[in-house]
Amino acid sequence: MLRDITIGQYYPVKSVIHRLDPRLKILASFVYIIALFIVKNIQSYIMVIGYISLMILLSKVPLKYILKGLRPILIIIVLTFGINIFMTQGEVVFQRGFITITREGIEMAVFMALRLIFLIIGTSLLTLTTSPIQLTDGIERILNPFKRLGVPAHELAMMMTIALRFIPTLLEETDKIMKAQMARGADFESGNLMKRAKSLIPLLVPLFIGAFRRADDLAMAMEARCYRGGENRTRMKQLKYHSRDYIAAIVILGFVVSIVVMRIL
Repeated sequence: MLRDITIGQYYPVKSVIHRLDPRLKILASFVYIIALFIVKNIQSYIMVIGYISLMILLSKVPLKYILKGLRPILIIIVLTFGINIFMTQGEVVFQRGFITITREGIEMAVFMALRLIFLIIGTSLLTLTTSPIQLTDGIERILNPFKRLGVPAHELAMMMTIALRFIPTLLEETDKIMKAQMARGADFESGNLMKRAKSLIPLLVPLFIGAFRRADDLAMAMEARCYRGGENRTRMKQLKYHSRDYIAAIVILGFVVSIVVMRIL
């Protein structure tokens, strides 16, 4: 299951989405998340399905690879679906004992499950189509106007990018430690909740030690290369908007306007 997490991973392929400006993709992701919480009817969800399908098609990232990222949150999706379908009051369509299902509950459960699925797919596309260096530059350029308020734009961008970059690395190391501990007789699945929590101690200790070691190695490597933060820093590739970015911005704006209009109507 750890290998199924796609957030933080980059899928290198030549596509229109990969060539878009990282600033546009970051802002588009925020707008997309806001639009998901505006959606309230089936027509709007059909619009979201069409939009996200177009993005996946243009990104050339295999659909199977994207859907693989849903497996780790499958329990959360099922739990959210169950809570909404049984806890929402309204017109009763099924009742047996203490179990009551309403029409509003079914509608809310489906909408919330779809919202979580589209949220994970949309945010995964950002990291799958944007390299860590582009992500750093994009976040820094977006935060640059806040420098006048004392916000360390470059440092924040670097920290967020490093955190995303090391998610796959730490997951891979966790998987290796789990297999090594299981080969020595460790059991992470049987027993009650307290026993399972205690069994994670042999896993968490070496994982934290390895994470601190990697952080120390990264700091030493940055110091050895005379890294001094964002001051007087130059870039090999300058971020510039192209015609494809303006076209993409128009598509995104049209999507958001359509969602807002559908909600009003």
